[in-house]
Amino acid sequence: MELLTIGAFARAVRLSPKALRLYDELGLLTPARVDPLSGYRLYSPDQVERARLVAWLRRLGMPLARIRGVCELAPADAAAEVRAYWAQVEADTAARRGLASSLVERLTGKDTTTMTLALRYALRTDQGLVRESNQDVGYAGQRLLAVADGFGARGEPLSSMAIDTLAALDTAIPAGELLNALADAVRQAGTAVREYLSANPTDECSGTTLTALVLSGSRLGLVHVGDARVYLLRGGRLFRITHDHTAVQSLIAEGRLTEEEAVSHPQRSLLVRALHGEAVEPDLALHDALPGDRYLLCSDGLHTVVPEEELRRVLVSEDEPEEATRRLVGLANAGGGPDNVVCVVADVVPG
Repeated sequence: MELLTIGAFARAVRLSPKALRLYDELGLLTPARVDPLSGYRLYSPDQVERARLVAWLRRLGMPLARIRGVCELAPADAAAEVRAYWAQVEADTAARRGLASSLVERLTGKDTTTMTLALRYALRTDQGLVRESNQDVGYAGQRLLAVADGFGARGEPLSSMAIDTLAALDTAIPAGELLNALADAVRQAGTAVREYLSANPTDECSGTTLTALVLSGSRLGLVHVGDARVYLLRGGRLFRITHDHTAVQSLIAEGRLTEEEAVSHPQRSLLVRALHGEAVEPDLALHDALPGDRYLLCSDGLHTVVPEEELRRVLVSEDEPEEATRRLVGLANAGGGPDNVVCVVADVVPG
């Protein structure tokens, strides 16, 4: 088989010789042979498909280290990896889109957050029917809504610690400072959790999830770590606006598991992100709030037991947040109450 010079190979795969030299140095696309006298790189025609795959993945923006892994996979597994990567790109883009819109409005003087809204809310927590203690903690105030789900031997103090750290956000915060304030608060909560675990070691993995909304004008800042969820009821339709940080959710994003299969998956509660012994990066987002919106924040003790359609029916049918939380917790216990439950229901009303 006749080998191709680096120039001919570059033209065939539409990559520059400079890129090919870089990919060789990184071990991503090694030449078939290097001339011992001239040092020229020579490539086999059999390498064309791999080189084209590398070029396509680079156009997607995939990091070189991840491309190396994809190229070593069988076609079906490689396709799943590309789906997973693109799902993450879309999620990141969606989160940044709101930030970009907010920044454009501020810079052009068209910020529409002057409308003042308020929250009408209720909070309920329950031990459930199986657990020996309650490690779920919540907070509901005029501007701050939050839930934390502790796990492990130190779960309860850690969830309380996380909520206590965020409680300082239940005050007037300019919309432009919302995300910075949330990021700082979660960083402080993470530091407090790590320091506590360092002073109180245990053989069992312990930590807490933390999910919160903070209202400023007509904007809601969202911070999220773990598998608690935030749902938005708008116009009778229920939308989930958080992404579970679980191993199962990663499999769903990769197309290896359906939502229906995830319900009974043995690893459905395995977290890949939480406040524990290591620093983590939370999800941050801005949302426009509208009068008539209803939000539900809840731990997995509710959303893994009660189907979303049931959640929607309760949120639509109950006018008062207090009654809605009572019915939701009742449904979780009617489904066996396998876990602690904390839920917050809050209506957005004119201020």
